Amino acid sequence: MDPVYYLVIVLGGIILFLLFLYFVPINLWITAIFSNVKVGLLELVFMRIRKVPPRIVVDSLITATKAGLQISSNELETHYLAGGNVPNVIRALISADKANISLSFKQATAIDLAGRDVFQAVQISVNPKVITTPKVAAVAADGIQLIAVARVTVRASIAQLVGGAGEDTILARVGEGIVSSIGSAKSHKEVLESPDKISKLVLSRGLDAGTAFEILSIDIADVDVGANIGAKLQIDQATADLKVAEAKAEERRAMAVALDQEMKAKATEARAKVIEAEAEIPRAIAAAFTNGNLGVMDYYKMQNVQADTDMRQAISGSGAKGQGQSSTPKQ
Repeated sequence: MDPVYYLVIVLGGIILFLLFLYFVPINLWITAIFSNVKVGLLELVFMRIRKVPPRIVVDSLITATKAGLQISSNELETHYLAGGNVPNVIRALISADKANISLSFKQATAIDLAGRDVFQAVQISVNPKVITTPKVAAVAADGIQLIAVARVTVRASIAQLVGGAGEDTILARVGEGIVSSIGSAKSHKEVLESPDKISKLVLSRGLDAGTAFEILSIDIADVDVGANIGAKLQIDQATADLKVAEAKAEERRAMAVALDQEMKAKATEARAKVIEAEAEIPRAIAAAFTNGNLGVMDYYKMQNVQADTDMRQAISGSGAKGQGQSSTPKQ
């Protein structure tokens, strides 16, 4: 036969053998048997068909079995297909078991699928974590600003990891409690003398309710004195009051100027009426002459009396200056 034919047969056999080893992981099956893990060979083949890496499941089962955990391959395969991190869950269960923390496989998978690192959560539950808050500025009753920094020691709450709030909520609540505590102090000196009062008051409010953590302690790390907010507010208020007073004064001045101009206009109008009335006197005298109500001698007597009056006023200095006098000519 043609040598090429034999070569094709050999290559085909090698490919079939490699495919067999890929779909039938005999080495993993042998490893599971020697590790007292009950996993069938067909079960491993079906895992490969379902696109589940058999090595991840077998290695996790071996680790769990050696740690004394009772977990089936079907549970691990289901969690992997759901998008979970199987090795991380196994590590978390082993750590919780060694630390005497109650954590079931169902809880661990739920926490893992919720997007939290379940192994890290167990570590924080065993070894509490310290969270440092950013600088929190608050104003005491005397108007002095204080800037405080707190360190919050928390421990993960396994029961609240699913649906519980995270670190940001803890920081926000602690900051709110610090602001409220400093604001209720009568003087900033009280806070500087006993900063532990803030931590005790904040800790007593149960700020960890509804969160994934349990607050163990709140310690005030630093308190600095800031600006005198009360004085600044008073200065701003005084400046605003001054501007209001200036505006009202300007309004009153404008009204006074307008009133003065109005009075001048009224005085001018009154003088015009006087001049107009004086202009009627010669006509009235002429009419009196015509009607015979006024004689020549009476007219001269009136002129003499008027002249005497003007002379007396001129001598006494009480004469009206700049005012219009009788325009009737003396005869």
